[in-house]
Amino acid sequence: MDQQIINKLRDIVGEAHIRTSTAELYAYSTDAGIHRSMPDAVIRPRTTAEIEKIVKLANEHLFPIVPRGAGTALCGHSVPVAGGLVIDLQRMNTIKELHIEDLYVVVEPGVTHKDLNAELEKYGFFIPGPSSGNVANIGGMVATNASGGNAVKYGATRDYVLGMEVVFPKGDIAKLGSRTLKNSAGYQLEKLMCGMEGTLGIITEITLRIAPLPEATAVAVAVFDTLEKAGQCVANMIARPLIPSGLELMSRVCIEAVNKAVCMGLPDEEAILLIEVDGSVNDVKDQIRKVMEVCKSSGALSVDFTDHPERKEELWKGRKAMIPALSKYDDDLVTVMLADDMAVPMSKVPEAVTAFQEISDKYDIVIASYGHSGDGNLHTKVLMDPTKRSHWDQAEKAVEEIYSKVMDLGGTITGEHGVGMTKAPFFLRERKCSLDAMRTIKMALDPNNIMNPNKIMDWEDNFISRLRYHLEEE
Repeated sequence: MDQQIINKLRDIVGEAHIRTSTAELYAYSTDAGIHRSMPDAVIRPRTTAEIEKIVKLANEHLFPIVPRGAGTALCGHSVPVAGGLVIDLQRMNTIKELHIEDLYVVVEPGVTHKDLNAELEKYGFFIPGPSSGNVANIGGMVATNASGGNAVKYGATRDYVLGMEVVFPKGDIAKLGSRTLKNSAGYQLEKLMCGMEGTLGIITEITLRIAPLPEATAVAVAVFDTLEKAGQCVANMIARPLIPSGLELMSRVCIEAVNKAVCMGLPDEEAILLIEVDGSVNDVKDQIRKVMEVCKSSGALSVDFTDHPERKEELWKGRKAMIPALSKYDDDLVTVMLADDMAVPMSKVPEAVTAFQEISDKYDIVIASYGHSGDGNLHTKVLMDPTKRSHWDQAEKAVEEIYSKVMDLGGTITGEHGVGMTKAPFFLRERKCSLDAMRTIKMALDPNNIMNPNKIMDWEDNFISRLRYHLEEE
């Protein structure tokens, strides 16, 4: 991108909203994951009209554009791997309309999940979201079809999208979907945009269905002496049928890490389940009784529950602290996100978590298993010494086996974080039969391949080997 292009971009948004200094570009060179690549410039538009002009300029001069929200993604979605222009959408942060009587809200993409729910809470409503909801932007949530621990009951972001405004890669503006709860009018293009990770357009406005807040909640803690029993308890609970609003699994490594980092005092056993139920006061009491029955019949050593607000908050705070806490598990090991965010059918959770432990033992490498097990969404973090070549070799083999096992169980390589770059090689294997259709859509909408290139379908190298090389060089 030469100075002439920079000047044209400056004319669109103003001097104050374009960045080209090395320090500022560096801040936009990565997301919350492990990839890094410097953009040529960063721009912060305020309106759809500005984005329209930016996209048309990109098509004219054929430079890459990468939409970005808060940068909380973990798989390199907003990393400008081909350079070009990062479009920071956080200035577009207005809650434009709120229609409680029609059960929908209209927001700009830069609104945070936390701020939206703070406004909805005044009326007794909310929208479920990811663990990073305090900072995650709604636009990013839609673009990755994000979800979190309560997806088992409330679904993912896609389930709340009624409509949106999108600037397509050629610069044309489209209104997709509707403002009605039911819509059978042709192709559901607004759903196609959910999970497209910035490769098919830039979302500039979203219409979302809202859900009523539950009257009461309670949390149970069930302790198990094997990871397999904890996994089986998950399957047994769903089959009861009992659909909790949250069902989280933590393995021994995770328990020890949290206890060491934040002094939680969690039980020193092989696995625990955190189980949240919600509804009316009477519903919650009935669900807790059923939860305790299922846990005990599944081999739980103990089951305790609380409806005390401070204790509930403490338990969930411990769960949310787990990822940073893993860095304290062993002073000689670093947490590296190599295999993460896979999902399997709920009945396969016991087999999956058992397999992860066997793979960990086989390659003599620490793998922390945890996740939103109520909807089969599991996570693993590899704890390793990145300065040791042998650890990289072990990790590479372990990751390959983890994803292969997940696909053998009828699962998917990503349940909520998306593909980006990290999972692309495995995505190409999982979705082999539909790649031609997806590439046809991409080519039709983005013939010049300017919109977030080298993501999802166009990333085939072994990122583990590449990451190892870069860390060894550093």
